[in-house]
Amino acid sequence: MAVNKKLGLTALGAAMAIGLTACGGEGAGAASGEAPAATAAPEELTIGVSMPTQTSERWIADGNAVKSQLEEAGYKVELQYANDDIPTQGQQIDQMLTQGADLLIVAAIDGTALSSQLQAAADANVKVISYDRLIRETENVDFYVSFDNFKVGVAQGTALLTGLGVLNADGSAGTATGPFNVELFAGSLDDNNAGFFFDGAMSVLQPKIDDGTLVVKSGQTSIEQAATLRWAQETAQKRMEDLLTGSYADGSKVQGVLSPYDGISRGIITALQGNGYTTPLPVVTGQDAEIASVKLINDGVQSSTIFKDTRELAAQAVTAAEAFLEGTEPEANDTETYDNGVKVVPSYLLPVETVYKADIQSKLIDSGYWTADEVAKGQSD
Repeated sequence: MAVNKKLGLTALGAAMAIGLTACGGEGAGAASGEAPAATAAPEELTIGVSMPTQTSERWIADGNAVKSQLEEAGYKVELQYANDDIPTQGQQIDQMLTQGADLLIVAAIDGTALSSQLQAAADANVKVISYDRLIRETENVDFYVSFDNFKVGVAQGTALLTGLGVLNADGSAGTATGPFNVELFAGSLDDNNAGFFFDGAMSVLQPKIDDGTLVVKSGQTSIEQAATLRWAQETAQKRMEDLLTGSYADGSKVQGVLSPYDGISRGIITALQGNGYTTPLPVVTGQDAEIASVKLINDGVQSSTIFKDTRELAAQAVTAAEAFLEGTEPEANDTETYDNGVKVVPSYLLPVETVYKADIQSKLIDSGYWTADEVAKGQSD
């Protein structure tokens, strides 16, 4: 099959190599504080890669993609997962610096919780690339690689309206006029992306709420009310159960749910099924094309997901790191949007795609992201 996301892009990884330090403490993280020489051989440089959790298929794929692309080019990589524990992530980054990492790629659990570690990195001339989740409230973040997160939200809001028939797949007006009962879910408030996703979605949905096409029966329309701590599936399931009990006990039905992430979507779906909803279920959106949710989409249970190709994001992180280690600046395609509270962080944003059932073959299987067998099983090999 095509190159699998769990292996990375072999050719691309080799072409976009970055350098990494041996863990002997002689790189930029050493006491000397000297930046690594641009001519250092790959085996003389180490990069620390800090990922938030292994409870999400998406983050496992990201970590593997970054690591494999670097290692295929001959570099050393220290990859750590923090299991959604903020102190653990801080300790892991401290250890990477102590062992002499020359550059850090960090997907933060809490974007405001790593100030001391990043100050230590800056003191040692170690560049920091913020990966997908913007690191906030510090000047010591040098570059940001992500997808266009506001557009992710726009795509999710559009997918909800499309699933309801308010819009057609091509974006034109559909025949359905509502009113439709919908509920809104957002991500974790300590993740900077959650606000972009929610704001993007509401830029599409709020006009339809205002004109009565959509009705949020619970009245919970703010991101604070809709937030899901740590993006947890079980937390989303409990909130959906509470919404059904509190707002739909009169026999009315919810017809659509804005979900910002596939794990949250599965929690919502479990709550709906537990409350007597049968296929076809209400329209439920998602994000990350996790294999369990791709199967649900293929089975007609979940309506859609937003596909963010982790292989491409990993490749962009590699490209940015290579530039830094060569003593140059990475190419940014956005220098205005991502203000972390201290500075605007130069960014490279990648596009996203909406996946409905009809798109699984062309967008996910033909590209080698998942195989047909994985989609059928709902499990990765």
